[in-house]
Amino acid sequence: MLKAVILIGGPQKGTRFRPLSFEVPKPLFPVAGVPMIQHHIEACAQVPGMQEILLIGFYQPDEPLTRFLEAAQQEFNLPIRYLQEFVPLGTGGGLYHFRDQILAGGPEAFFVLNADVCSDFPLSAMLDAYRHQPHPFLLLGTTANRTQSLNYGCIVENPQTHEVLHYVEKPSTFVSDVINCGIYLFSPEALKPLRDVFQRNQQDGQQEDSSGLWPGAGTIRLEQDVFSALAGQGQIYVHLTDGIWSQIKSAGSALYASRLYLGQYQLTHPERLAKHTPGGPRIRGNVYIHPTAKVAPSAVLGPNVSIGEGVTVGEGVRLRESIVLHGATLQEHTCVLHTIVGWGSTVGRWARVEGTPNDPNPNDPRAHMDSESLFKDGKLLPAITILGCRVRIPAEVLILNSIVLPHKELSRSFTNQIIL
Repeated sequence: MLKAVILIGGPQKGTRFRPLSFEVPKPLFPVAGVPMIQHHIEACAQVPGMQEILLIGFYQPDEPLTRFLEAAQQEFNLPIRYLQEFVPLGTGGGLYHFRDQILAGGPEAFFVLNADVCSDFPLSAMLDAYRHQPHPFLLLGTTANRTQSLNYGCIVENPQTHEVLHYVEKPSTFVSDVINCGIYLFSPEALKPLRDVFQRNQQDGQQEDSSGLWPGAGTIRLEQDVFSALAGQGQIYVHLTDGIWSQIKSAGSALYASRLYLGQYQLTHPERLAKHTPGGPRIRGNVYIHPTAKVAPSAVLGPNVSIGEGVTVGEGVRLRESIVLHGATLQEHTCVLHTIVGWGSTVGRWARVEGTPNDPNPNDPRAHMDSESLFKDGKLLPAITILGCRVRIPAEVLILNSIVLPHKELSRSFTNQIIL
């Protein structure tokens, strides 16, 4: 018997995902046509012996999240529950706080997945490695170039046994080109070190506050409090993968993740990819079109385009490397490139909306998507263009590398600006 835990986090100040996270929780943002965490759930549901999937975070259980969970349970025929933290508890605090629910039924092991990663999720391969050599912690790792490795948790492994000898989260100097993917397989014994961290936090807090239980005792960081402390003690191992992997921290990285998942659909969900048919729009590369979308036959779509529910795409539209969210309208002869078009937005005829991608170096097989800040010295850096919900762009307007916040109607051209 197996279980899976997906860590979905919650709203934070200064998130790089805004304005897209204003409308829906980030884990429900559609990537390649389906909510971000549906890719995780689909991968977990395919593992033999999977009995339950738990989501842990501190989002309010609102209607969109509840509706998604109900639909997912029916589609995958698995119990899928949301466990809400009373405060943000870090990457490990929620696991310890809800340990009874995780261990109920006596699972052999449980997967832990961060919601903001894109991957082909080699969970069955991880399970085989765990059963061959059981240990409390198994981490999924991949390789990065020397410069980018500084932005991730770095793993020094024994190349023969794959034991993690040293772990450093976002080091200041180069440590290793093997990085943590944020996908794990834990045995039930893995919760004991989390208990030790909780008790230590409680003791430290009571020394400062004698009134009782210190509220911060429940906050546990898997990376710093557990992995770094236990590395080299024979408890943590790494399983390396050369499959697709990327973080989804910003809007630009969501567009890149959509591209990766659309490519995966060739093998996993070919039925989701649009096909070029006589009398239909011209399809170039991998394109997802929701069944309720209306696309004019003279439109040219792709590569790497995702069109959401109820979208209208007019005659002569050119759409490339973009996500169009539900209810949006692209009027005649619109050109949209490297852009996320928000919910219910309208782009007028002959308008051009274009962003600048920040893609990994195609000549470096170890390069990953950088989730850098959108700003430098108070200025917006060139990036993809993001339209918030219900933005109206009139005819013959040019928008380049801009962020347009919700409920705006534009009247002229913008370049490298935030439109409040």
